[in-house]
Amino acid sequence: ATQLAGWVGLGAGYSPAAKMLPLGLPATAAASVALPPSGVVSCDRSTDASARSSLSVVKAAGHGASARRSAAAALALAGAAAATRLALKRRRRGQARRLRHTSLAAVSDPGSLLAVARGDDIKTVPVWLFRQAGRHLPEYRAYKEKTNKNFLELLNDPEDVAEVTMQPLRRYNLDAGILFSDILVVPQALGLRVEMPGGKGITVPDPLKGPEELGRLPPANEVSDPAWVRSKLSHVMAAVRAILRQMKSEKREVPLLGFSAAPFTLLFYMVGGTSRKSTDIGEKWLRQYPTESARLMDLLTAVVIEYLSAQVEAGCHALQIFEAMAGFMSEGSFLRYALPSMTRIATELRRRHPDVPLMAFARGASYSTADLQRAGYDVVTVDCSAKLEEAERELVQEMDRAGRPPSGHLAALQGNLDPKHLRPSEGATVASARDAARELLLYRARSRTGLIANLGEGLMGTEDPELVAAFVDAVHEYSAELNATV
Repeated sequence: ATQLAGWVGLGAGYSPAAKMLPLGLPATAAASVALPPSGVVSCDRSTDASARSSLSVVKAAGHGASARRSAAAALALAGAAAATRLALKRRRRGQARRLRHTSLAAVSDPGSLLAVARGDDIKTVPVWLFRQAGRHLPEYRAYKEKTNKNFLELLNDPEDVAEVTMQPLRRYNLDAGILFSDILVVPQALGLRVEMPGGKGITVPDPLKGPEELGRLPPANEVSDPAWVRSKLSHVMAAVRAILRQMKSEKREVPLLGFSAAPFTLLFYMVGGTSRKSTDIGEKWLRQYPTESARLMDLLTAVVIEYLSAQVEAGCHALQIFEAMAGFMSEGSFLRYALPSMTRIATELRRRHPDVPLMAFARGASYSTADLQRAGYDVVTVDCSAKLEEAERELVQEMDRAGRPPSGHLAALQGNLDPKHLRPSEGATVASARDAARELLLYRARSRTGLIANLGEGLMGTEDPELVAAFVDAVHEYSAELNATV
């Protein structure tokens, strides 16, 4: 038994009487070894291809170390070894697929964000934050002053993008970086002017005034060509590669998330110009011009697919899709226009990049949680208005009713800390930030779904970095405590 244990990778420390034995092998090779008094052994093997954990456990029951029982344990371990060979073969195939689309595929995943997103059954809770780079950081403000560039000018320089993306990774113990960019780079690529007047946020000053102006946009067959995106948004792909190089140089090789706005959010800005007024104009377009709206949504869907696919090919490890303006459309319009587009995006990206997790955030549309799982998203974000427990119940009920979704697993949840817990101006303290983190981890302790700790909306700039750090560190601390009890 000791010799065979060495072959499997246990080393010479194996003892058939041990109750728990770490194998250091994939969970796909898990073996449960029952050693009753008779010495008869049963070996149950799981080869669930979605399991990618790096640990497996052999449980040995019974007493004594007779030759008969040692031989029985050896037979069980032989079964585990066979399962291990199959698991490793499958893992190599998966790694080969990932290498096809990732220029710098090797990435550490210390917080297990990719594992959680892919549906692995682990209690670890990774953390990253919407708008984690940018104006809440003093180093970002100092960098803008040093370079004498505004937000849009920074986005046009890949080296600037890499620097700003790295700033929160240097300050906080985050489990992912996200491309520093803006959702309106897509309308800009489509030929619409984008500006950022002081104090007014980013805007489209000359939006589409009616269906007759759709002719200002390139035709669908043109934007569906991958070469179009690679030409019009080449600086974004160059930025992704620059970020990955910088991560490697600084030895901070956490997963890099790419992102895009979803089609209705793009339509919202392209016809309304801004998020600060005329918040009903997107819904009005859908109602007044249903045919033209469907045509525009189709064009935007094609662009988003190619844009996100190009980000993966440049090196991104997961993708976040923001339907940030879903709260400004009716549920009926969401189901008729937004959901089919988001489903089409997920379906095509999964076909092209089956190992890249897809994450969705339909802010203000908590009714869509189960729909987004069925659409094929690995992770569904919960905003500040909803409860994680209710979202989990909807996901479980949907899968029980309709079977496994296209992702092959129960979707993980993401969210949903209210950023007010990070703002001293609203009474937040280090203690309250840590308490908020504990609440998220208490939810995870009793849930079936995986959890990625995040916000229910993005950082706005008035958050205190000290409180952000307290929240992030507390998530890791309480996540370690949770894992120690499992």
